[in-house]
Amino acid sequence: MELDLGPELRSFRDEIRTFLSEHRIEELAGVGIQAGFAGQSDEDSEARAAAWRAWEDTLAKEHLICPQWPAEVGGRGLSGVEMAILNEEFERENMPRVVRGMGESLVGPSIIVHGSDEQKAYFLPRIVNGTDRYCQGFSEPDHGSDLGGVETRAEVDGDEIVVTGQKVWTSGAHLANTIFVLCRTDPDVPKHRGLSYVLVPMRREDGSSNGIDLQPLRQMSGASGFCQEFIDGARAPLFNVIGGLNNGWRVAMTTLGNERGGSATTQHLRYEKEFWDLVDTARKQAASDDPLVRQDLAWAYTHVELMRYSGLRLLATLAAKREPGPEASVNKLFWSEYHKRFGNVAINLVGAQGMIRPEGAGYRTDRWQQAFLGSRAGTIFSGTSEIQKNIIGERALGLPKEPVVG
Repeated sequence: MELDLGPELRSFRDEIRTFLSEHRIEELAGVGIQAGFAGQSDEDSEARAAAWRAWEDTLAKEHLICPQWPAEVGGRGLSGVEMAILNEEFERENMPRVVRGMGESLVGPSIIVHGSDEQKAYFLPRIVNGTDRYCQGFSEPDHGSDLGGVETRAEVDGDEIVVTGQKVWTSGAHLANTIFVLCRTDPDVPKHRGLSYVLVPMRREDGSSNGIDLQPLRQMSGASGFCQEFIDGARAPLFNVIGGLNNGWRVAMTTLGNERGGSATTQHLRYEKEFWDLVDTARKQAASDDPLVRQDLAWAYTHVELMRYSGLRLLATLAAKREPGPEASVNKLFWSEYHKRFGNVAINLVGAQGMIRPEGAGYRTDRWQQAFLGSRAGTIFSGTSEIQKNIIGERALGLPKEPVVG
């Protein structure tokens, strides 16, 4: 099943396809979407870093970095349907989109909706050009999914706001220079009302610590992509409070809406490639004729196709200029639970070899070990599966709220 999206969108697809064909850089073919910045990896050669910089410049001139943002703030104002087409064409050409991580997908949209004109003029260009790299300071040790219960506090001191508390499960904090923090600025009102959304520099302008002690967290996969932060008197200008003091809950909900549903129209592309790679592994191990293996592969293929059809349905909704319903939570629940089981399928397929780590320094894992171990995190971050089920049941299906124990 495919959608006929009409002549305007066919023209847009042809435009992007022609652009990518004419500006293709072979050194970057096949490296995937880069949630970051050219030449930031220690593994990049100077030639690769130079290719990245050239590719960034090329995309920036066409406003293809943060292209979903409105034109007046540096984007192209692409609709959800156009973004889906854009991602598909980059994937087809095997060229990377340069994306700005949480700055592009989470902070930027929240500033666009809730920020003042002065905040938009200052913060958004710094995201587009890569100056500011963000991580998310939402979860806390005792309030992972109860976002309204955060205890990190902040007080106004002159023209600054001073933040103290602890955050945890912060993805990519070791690569960021700014953390967007949800903190309590009025403890005397109901918990959702006394929160503020603050952009806090990780370090001061002179390079010294801004009162944020960053500690990586080792995951069972061996990676340390998450961190925890002990925040002791971190300072930010009041200008960095988005949406106004004590109005942070509304801003946070905008952030979470983008986090949970932002890639629903095209994410099947990633899982489709992973599926066919597992099929190749099964063939190399002479297991592709095993009935149980074929049954597992058929299950995975079916679920990837369901993701694709769900994305097409969302595309049709967007093309008809209708607002999506509960797709964000449905989508997040579906892909995270799928990928956890897919990890089981993959590690069972490779068998005893899956218990042996690759040679080399550190705690190395191969791709199927990583899929097995890392996929568990997907059912926790961005709202646990249990939280997503509650949202779907209560807000989409109108079921009674879950009883509060005690």
